[in-house]
Amino acid sequence: MTVRRADVARLAGTSPAVVSYVLNGGPRGVSPETKARVLAAIEQLGYHPNGIARSLRMNRTMTLGLVVPDTSNPFFAELGRAIEEAAFARGYTLLVGNAAEIDERQTTYVRTFLARQVDGLFLVPAHGAAGCLPHLQRTRTPWVAIDRRLGGIEAATVLVDNRGGARTATEHLLGHGRTRIGCIAGPKDVMPATDRVAGWREALAEAGVRPSEMRVVHGEFGRHAGYLAAKQILAGGDHDALFVASDEQAVGALRAVNELGLRCPEDMAVASFDGIAATAYSVPALTTMTQPFAEIGSTAVAGLVGRIAEPSIPAETVVLPVTLVARGSCGCPEPSGAV
Repeated sequence: MTVRRADVARLAGTSPAVVSYVLNGGPRGVSPETKARVLAAIEQLGYHPNGIARSLRMNRTMTLGLVVPDTSNPFFAELGRAIEEAAFARGYTLLVGNAAEIDERQTTYVRTFLARQVDGLFLVPAHGAAGCLPHLQRTRTPWVAIDRRLGGIEAATVLVDNRGGARTATEHLLGHGRTRIGCIAGPKDVMPATDRVAGWREALAEAGVRPSEMRVVHGEFGRHAGYLAAKQILAGGDHDALFVASDEQAVGALRAVNELGLRCPEDMAVASFDGIAATAYSVPALTTMTQPFAEIGSTAVAGLVGRIAEPSIPAETVVLPVTLVARGSCGCPEPSGAV
């Protein structure tokens, strides 16, 4: 026998409308005692709301889309999880698309999610061209950019302080007495990479070190790219530290330092950016500027849900702070217990 909402209301001693308020989180409040009776009745009767009918009534699918540049990169995996957790807490299901740093693939995912009538869309733009721009400009579906700005379009955006964080990391290396600090940067056409290079340059200049005399090598946000860049920078033997624009690149850089017969941090100090979980397990553990993944996720989801409820909300850019986690790779004491 099919269990109906009216059956739940009868067992709970309330009305079907109140059952609806409990299931949908509003629009009217329900006392804790009544809510408990409704939830107990739902459990006892095994009631399952009709999701399709609910979506039609609400004119919503209760799904959100997320397109990221590369799901194999732990940074995007951790970011995606934070967004999913925040979306799930608000009753949304998250669909994830991997652009694989390919513009056509990114555009396909954006078009597919919009065609599937997601209630909102998150986009971490891949580097290079952005073929999805026309679709985003035409759509009435609310969307939010995360981690990177999308040039040529006004959009609600959630970022971290890339420039300030890079400056702090470089200043920390300078504080250890390092004066020849090279930079392993990300792709030249990605905003976080350029901002982090700018922060590195600012810190050196303020310390009286000419950035033009230090080597900077751009590459993909990956371990192999970091390995190759470190080999290139350190071949001259005239640097005593590296600021690396991402943790994944820094893991590769540590390998290169070891292969060159250098000790980290004694001969070559290293500081990086992102704060992925794996940085606590390298040897030595990486000093890194940690991004607030949970706060990024909750801020982005709150912003998107707000725009779903009120599409006329002006597009704003939120910049969140990053935090230095000092470990052994810079010369600070090596923590125990992988923290």
